[in-house]
Amino acid sequence: MTTAPTHTYAKNRTASGGCASEDCGVASDRLDAALQERIADHPCYSEEAHHHYARMHVAVAPICNIQCNYCNRKYDCANESRPGVVSELLTPEEAALKVLVVAREIPQLSVVGIAGPGDPLANPERTFRTFELIAESAPDLKLCLSTNGLMLPDYVDRIKDLGIDHVTVTLNAIDPEIAAKIYPWVRYKGKYYRGLEGAKILLDRQMEGLEALQQADVLCKTNSVLIPGINDEHLVEVNQALRDRGVFLHNIMPLISAPEHGTYFGKTGQREPSQAELTTLQDRCETHTNVMRHCRQCRADAVGLLGEDRSLEFTKANLATATPEYDMAERQQVREGIEAFRAALRTARATVARERQGNTGLTVQVAIATKGSGLINQPFGHAKEFAIYEVNGSRIRFVGHRKIDRYRQSGYSEAATESGVVRALDGCRAVLASKIGPCSRDALEQAGIEAVETTGEIEVAVANYYDQVQHHAVNAQA
Repeated sequence: MTTAPTHTYAKNRTASGGCASEDCGVASDRLDAALQERIADHPCYSEEAHHHYARMHVAVAPICNIQCNYCNRKYDCANESRPGVVSELLTPEEAALKVLVVAREIPQLSVVGIAGPGDPLANPERTFRTFELIAESAPDLKLCLSTNGLMLPDYVDRIKDLGIDHVTVTLNAIDPEIAAKIYPWVRYKGKYYRGLEGAKILLDRQMEGLEALQQADVLCKTNSVLIPGINDEHLVEVNQALRDRGVFLHNIMPLISAPEHGTYFGKTGQREPSQAELTTLQDRCETHTNVMRHCRQCRADAVGLLGEDRSLEFTKANLATATPEYDMAERQQVREGIEAFRAALRTARATVARERQGNTGLTVQVAIATKGSGLINQPFGHAKEFAIYEVNGSRIRFVGHRKIDRYRQSGYSEAATESGVVRALDGCRAVLASKIGPCSRDALEQAGIEAVETTGEIEVAVANYYDQVQHHAVNAQA
């Protein structure tokens, strides 16, 4: 392999260690044009793009070569939304057909990935055959692969040759002692390795794979699962190691350990991190590496915009009667419309930024009900998650999403649902939605959360709300 040019993104940090734009921690306005183009329509690599472009995962890789204590791969499971879960396994040919059908129904589809339900590189024949078929029939789609990294060094050349430009590696530790608490066994070259021995093999192969991706100039995102008491403090060291190996984006995700999922950590009572713990760690790591904050921990068969899953619309039964029509001209027209809309949003954001430059004041968090497109365009009662923004007198910053179902208590009564929503909004001063009913408004206000009905560009509406808060505070002091 030839040595890749030095990536400019490693240097694109502001003096304070923060970001120069709202692009998933990446200062996109300061990246070179070629790199901007590579991430511009990838909803996972670009926070801005995730409002507008869709992704899909095709579940063609059933076998895994490691065991993670937070994972329980479930098949034929339609009611859980987390990694490693699928409703149907596909052959490469079925996957390629599904891509064409989805691209017709969701013309803003820009990325197709393979993320399981096992490990794609533990199923190399099925994985690479699928990518070959998709590249032949839908050449404008980006190809993406997610792996635990054990077999990555063996396949980087193949990945590069197929034009797979985005690879995600799940890496939870660089210390074998810590990794052994997460991975009970590793299967490498037909043999099982347990405990510390298996952890050392996995970590060595992961580091080798990351360095090979950098040399091949393949953009790499790394996923790390935050496990309180095991790797929470250690992930700062992991983050620094990723920076040294040219990783483009670090995605620190909260552990999912509900007992009903049947994972080892779920059965043993390992707790999930709080939202505050997750945000604090992301903030610490953002001084070294670009940090992803808009991850939804998608299923291995997810379809649609991040935050939605339309996979049940595209089952094998439905595909059997579908006509695969791939209209490149229509897709290009949709893309041009999206880009024109994004340009208008950027202009609005830039205006807000100029008006606020140099201001000071308190910092507050607000929750946004949105269906995407960078707009407040969803009624409060329809929201399954909220986008959380932090605003002070000088900047507006996206800090993450909160899914309501993670905060719901048992039972399905209206009171239980409202309680779960209020818990999801803990720490927020206000919620902004296109409509908020009287019962929801009362529940929010009883919890000290202001209910604001509004629409339009998120950053503009957030700025207007904050200015009103500041104005009232000044008047109260007068």
